[in-house]
Amino acid sequence: MRFHHYAIEVNNLEESIAFYKYLGFQTESRFFFMGEEIVFLASNDFRLELISNQQEKSIAKTVHFCFEVSDLLEVMNRFDDIRKIEGPYKLQNGWETVFFEGPDQEIIEFLQVRPVS
Repeated sequence: MRFHHYAIEVNNLEESIAFYKYLGFQTESRFFFMGEEIVFLASNDFRLELISNQQEKSIAKTVHFCFEVSDLLEVMNRFDDIRKIEGPYKLQNGWETVFFEGPDQEIIEFLQVRPVS
């Protein structure tokens, strides 16, 4: 398991992209998922996921962190007694993902980017 990305919900996607590009990030991918526009930015080995906020100027933001795993099914079986928030999902790019809730209601995503060997 390794760290994959940190995600934040933003009010103005284009403004946020410009800000993080100023800090040296480059656009890695951009897509829609479940009605939300999502942009992945990368700087070296660090990824930042920007999620377009559907509500205007919301103060409460959703954040999560993500671990890349080699076998998503194995992780789901291991965390069977932990509260699953949503998923699993298969994304258009082939990635598979699931979201769990940590002990302090933090959101933890597990992501499989390659098929199981």
